[in-house]
This record gives sequence, C-alpha cells and structure tokens, in this order.
Amino acid sequence: MKYFTDVPAQHEMMCELFQAMKELGGSGSLHEIDEKTIELLNISPEILEVKHSSSNKTEIEYRLAWTRSYLKKVGILENSLRGVWSLTAKGQELEEIDPVEIVLQVRKMLRLKKQPDPEYPEQEEIENEGLAVPDEIQDWRDQLKNLLFQLKPDAFERLTQRILRESGFVQVKVTGKTGDGGVDGTGIIKLNGMISFHMIFQCKRYTGTVPSKEIRDFRGAMQGRADKGLFITTGRFSSSAIQEANRPGTTPIDLMDGDDLVEKLKELQLGVLPVTDYIIDESWFLSI
Repeated sequence: MKYFTDVPAQHEMMCELFQAMKELGGSGSLHEIDEKTIELLNISPEILEVKHSSSNKTEIEYRLAWTRSYLKKVGILENSLRGVWSLTAKGQELEEIDPVEIVLQVRKMLRLKKQPDPEYPEQEEIENEGLAVPDEIQDWRDQLKNLLFQLKPDAFERLTQRILRESGFVQVKVTGKTGDGGVDGTGIIKLNGMISFHMIFQCKRYTGTVPSKEIRDFRGAMQGRADKGLFITTGRFSSSAIQEANRPGTTPIDLMDGDDLVEKLKELQLGVLPVTDYIIDESWFLSI
C-alpha cells in the first residue's frame, strides 16, 4: 500500500510540469496538464490512487496544484477564469527552470523567517505562513466540486436528474435500486424532434480517478437495456476508462467528469450565480 510520503513533492514535479506545458503548446486544462505531467513522471497507478486528507483530490493532484501555484507566483504560469493554464511571456522564453531557485523565490515573497534546506522544502511550513492552499483550489470550481462530493447519494442522483431535464432529456427517472449493477436512472433524448435514444445513467461521487473497471461494470449492467450510457462523476476518468467507454463494437458510453459537471452547472445556472462586474487587467494586454 502506498502512502502520501511516496508521492513526489511539488518541487520534484516542476520540471516535468514545465515540460508538459511546452509539449501541450503552452496551454492546457487541469486534466491535460496533470495527465501529461504524470505521464512524464511515469507515476505508478498505486501512487495515483493515494487520497489527499483534506480535499476531494488525490495527493498527486493536490501537489500538482501546488506546483502550478509556485510557477504562477514567479511569473512562469498564469490561469484564466475558464480554468485554462498557460505559459506567460516569461515562461515561453525559458528553456528550463530551477525548482530550488523557484522555491527560494516564493519563500522570499512570503517573507518566511525560517529558511530550511532548499533541497528539501517542506509543504507544511509554507502552508503555515499565509499560503494555505494552492491558488487554483481557492477557485469557485473547486469549491463547487467539494460541495458536490459532500452531497448524499440520493441528492446527487436528483441533481443529475435535474441536469438531464434542463439539457433536453425527457422521461428522466431515478431508479435508486440496490443491486442494479450501478444503474441510477434512465431517460430519453430526441434529436431534431425525430430520432430518440434511450439512455441509462450512473452518477458517482469520486474523489480521485474512475478506473476502467467501473465503466466495464456499468456497460454490463446496461446491456440490452438502452442505446447509450452516461457516466457522471465528481472525479475524473483514467485514460483506460476513457478508452473503455469508446471501445469499438460496444454500446457507447458518454463521460462527464467533475470539470464537465461544474461547467454544465454554470451553463445552466443551477446553483451557480454569475457575477456581472468585470475588472480590466491592463498588464495582461501589455504582455501579449
């Protein structure tokens, strides 16, 4: 069994995350950046499943969030309101980065009184000095994900039912049956008012990565009962789960992860209220 001590520290992933940004063309979503960085680090599945103690993220996701925050503090990365991270003009010019120097710069910014060995920067000391959580974790999207994960199973099922109805599905029913192979409900979507597809959905609150086994089990439960499947989760899907959902010759399963779910709630304005005021960031335009 792997523990959080086996997970690379945030400074140990800076070079790989920076390389991931370069390989992604200078920008990417959280999922794209995490996936590419994890690929470059060649992290084992056991470490990927280690949960963070006080958030709905895995430990590796939480520490990668810290890594992005460090790079943002020193002006190498920036993030938009849509949750897309990108290299700044400074970041684009750099060929490589020095994690030790970056940590020292951040500590200097925070005016830390204690300066531990820069080769082994301790996460806890940073957290106790005014940088409580990574910047992106303070984002409203993460607050919403935490709220969704705390919903009771039946409340999450009702929320899914509401989302589907608001999205144009009809005859949406929540089954709520135990021993039904993970099927949580059914519905019908009609395209162009002519062609109907019967759909079965499953909604699961996940803190980490949904493995391919969950998709296989869901497909087995829906076999012969619907034209399509929909799997909704507060977590994210592993690469193998995505491949399984799109496996040729099988009933197709659409996937909605935590990021998609948050964006859908924002689009439908369900429990998410827009702010109409805007602040002009002149420095952004000057950096183009």
